[in-house]
Amino acid sequence: MHLGRWNLTIHRAIKPFPTWLEDGPDGARLVGIWGSARPITELSRDGASFRASLPPQYEGTDFDLEFEGEVTGDSMTGRALVWGREWVPFTGKRAPELPGHEPEGWSEPIDLLADGLSGFWLRSADAANNWSIQNGALVNSEKGSDIATLQRFNDFRLTAEYHYPAGSNSGIYLRGRYEVQIVDDHGQPDLTVQSSGGVYGFHAPMTAAVNPPGELNRAEITLCGRWVEIVLNGHTVVSRCEIPGITGGALDSHEGEPGPILLQGDHGPVTFTKLAVQIPS
Repeated sequence: MHLGRWNLTIHRAIKPFPTWLEDGPDGARLVGIWGSARPITELSRDGASFRASLPPQYEGTDFDLEFEGEVTGDSMTGRALVWGREWVPFTGKRAPELPGHEPEGWSEPIDLLADGLSGFWLRSADAANNWSIQNGALVNSEKGSDIATLQRFNDFRLTAEYHYPAGSNSGIYLRGRYEVQIVDDHGQPDLTVQSSGGVYGFHAPMTAAVNPPGELNRAEITLCGRWVEIVLNGHTVVSRCEIPGITGGALDSHEGEPGPILLQGDHGPVTFTKLAVQIPS
């Protein structure tokens, strides 16, 4: 019997790390603390217990990651071998379905830049704060900390206008959990789950729509439940698709709760000239 989808938290001593596991008819996969969902290479089940292993992606280990757990109803407990040679405990809850629905209407736009930096908080106290407000725009000048809105949202429609320099990489995490990719890949013909405008690790854009470095991009992102639609520069690049689970680097794995808009600052520079949210009216 398949395990289904699970929102997990690894309880490492320095801080908790969110992760996600799916075991279904089409196979099993897991999202590590960073990166994207990747296949579980070995999975064994014995009643309510299971054991899973998979190669590292960005964890920096020289051994396969391992998870051992037990399911009790909609809860899961277990231990993981992820960073060093020491097992650490994890807990989990069965992932909510979060069905999508179209709201009857949307509110007037809420300008997330109206209060400047006072409307945001820094994710990491250990990383440099390279965010500033310049001529009304939110600017990340170089690699440093991520930043997130103080406001938290359930269903919403986000309009983001942004540009980036050559070679840069950033992203918009919806509810702090699902990353819409921003990356300098203009002119690259192959579209993958890491391409601009896609949902990192899950949905490749249907068409290449990102503008060259330095030019303004406009993304309109609608998230209802776990269903998303993304329009980039007037082109529908993701057409009402289900997001199965969190992206590596998510703030948490509590998918049933509201969350902020998180802007990735730990990869490269980016400038947001507009960030406006509408909520169901």
